[in-house]
Amino acid sequence: MPAFEHRRSKTRIPNILRCISASMTSSNTLQLFVYGTLKSGYDPHAKLCQPWLHALQPALAKGRIYHLPMGYPAMTAEEGWVQGELLLFMNPPDTVLQRLDDFEGYRPELPQERNPYQRQEIPIYDLERNPLTTAWAYIMPMFLVQQVQGEWLPDGIWNRPTQLRA
Repeated sequence: MPAFEHRRSKTRIPNILRCISASMTSSNTLQLFVYGTLKSGYDPHAKLCQPWLHALQPALAKGRIYHLPMGYPAMTAEEGWVQGELLLFMNPPDTVLQRLDDFEGYRPELPQERNPYQRQEIPIYDLERNPLTTAWAYIMPMFLVQQVQGEWLPDGIWNRPTQLRA
């Protein structure tokens, strides 16, 4: 199983389940699956995730990924696999999820059709497709991907340069 990297101690733990199990005892944890500009190495990750990140691991989620003409990806709830990162936040400030929602254009108080992305809790898998946990992810409805003529990425990975900043 891939090692789970601890951000605070810079050590690697051989089993993600130990970190997730430990997080279950904490009253304030956040698990997020990211597949685009919120992945490590991109500016939005550095500004919106890194300051509160406890650990991360490469991971998979069921769905498809598209490159949008605006320069960022969208994940849809279709058959297939999307490769990204599972982020684990331990005791993040209450504003972290709100900042992520704002970045993704998600407003929970609005009807679904008025949000470009829906924040949903989905099953997450390791790279061998073994179940790990559930985590929040931002999913775009297929009709919106079609409206903007998104390009399907059949390998399930988005690693494109972007000018997008948080």
